[in-house]
Amino acid sequence: MNPAYTKSLNSLIEQFGKLPGIGAKTAERLAFYILKSDVPEAMALATAISDVKKNIHQCKICYNLAEMEVCSICSDTRRDHSVICVVEQPKDVVNLEKTGLCKWTYHILNGHIAPLEGIEPDDLTIDALIKRIREGDVKEVVMATNPNLEGDGTSLYIHSLLNSLDVKVTRLARGLPAGSTIEFSSGSILIDAILNRSEF
Repeated sequence: MNPAYTKSLNSLIEQFGKLPGIGAKTAERLAFYILKSDVPEAMALATAISDVKKNIHQCKICYNLAEMEVCSICSDTRRDHSVICVVEQPKDVVNLEKTGLCKWTYHILNGHIAPLEGIEPDDLTIDALIKRIREGDVKEVVMATNPNLEGDGTSLYIHSLLNSLDVKVTRLARGLPAGSTIEFSSGSILIDAILNRSEF
């Protein structure tokens, strides 16, 4: 806390400093930007932050981000609802959608199995996925977890649960380098992985 600044300015700098990738200098610069901006611009930012926290929740079907009960992808009748692509987080949906190839629906696990971090299968949305497959007309499940130890372990666990169900299970091709994440993969790599996905 800088004694040369007011209490509210110090508080704003502190809040900006809590954001990922924001150091002390950047937090200070952002705070002064807000201080110098006009009231409507500053309040628009405050309103946008408030709206995100108040309005966004999980889709009741796939657990993607949504402002209605059902997200825009699940409610899209042009999508192939017989194919579910399983990903770890909503950001993965964004990156896969950028390829323009994905006409399927999604299921967001909200993480991966990582016993050393205390994350067990029950902490994810795996039960909801199994229920979707059992109750819907699902023909294919595309495993698109990250190609690292935790992602592969999660895929294998889900695959073992799907063995008894009449559903085809594929995974993205290994155009995705081992140890990488979908979030930071380029569009061309994702396109190759989607087009060349293989059965488990």
